[in-house]
Amino acid sequence: MQLLRAGPSPFVRKVLVTLHETGQFDEVEQIDVAASPLQPDATLIAANPVGKIPALVRTNGPTLYDSRVICRFLDDRAKAGLYPENRLWDTLTLEATADGIMDAAVLIIYEQRFRPADKVDPGWMEGQWGKVARALDALNTRWISHLHGRLDMGQIAIGCALSYLDFRHDARQWRTGRDALAKWHASFAERESMVKTRPTG
Repeated sequence: MQLLRAGPSPFVRKVLVTLHETGQFDEVEQIDVAASPLQPDATLIAANPVGKIPALVRTNGPTLYDSRVICRFLDDRAKAGLYPENRLWDTLTLEATADGIMDAAVLIIYEQRFRPADKVDPGWMEGQWGKVARALDALNTRWISHLHGRLDMGQIAIGCALSYLDFRHDARQWRTGRDALAKWHASFAERESMVKTRPTG
């Protein structure tokens, strides 16, 4: 299998952490592609017509894309139990919350990176950060007990989302007023799978 990836994407990292946690990391070749929202490269478009990463190219089936689809596939392939039946809907909702955080955080970067300076909309960026802030508040309160439970995909996704905030939005100081979540992340970030996938660049 081949994993199409680009830069320090938090969605790619979620897949990489899952590969480590399920013992499948060495079974997947990583291929770097250009994933610009304006001009994704031909290799990526051939695998995923939407032109987004990650995409998992398989030899015995169609390419899988969207990190949630890929992670669910990898978990099923390894029978790792990262989507436990007894709390499946909580796990899926937590993963969706993490993906929402990552979506908004990436869009802020895109606004700054791909729009002409005179077209950048600070109000729009603050609206995106508002989504992040509300999700963080919910994690710090109603989801904290789940985060302290047995490892599942919700925890992996949240760990990657919070680490991406550190990587790209450190000035926002997301930990302020969210001590429980900050403490959880400090511990989760030291997992071997997280250490081995720390972003650079």
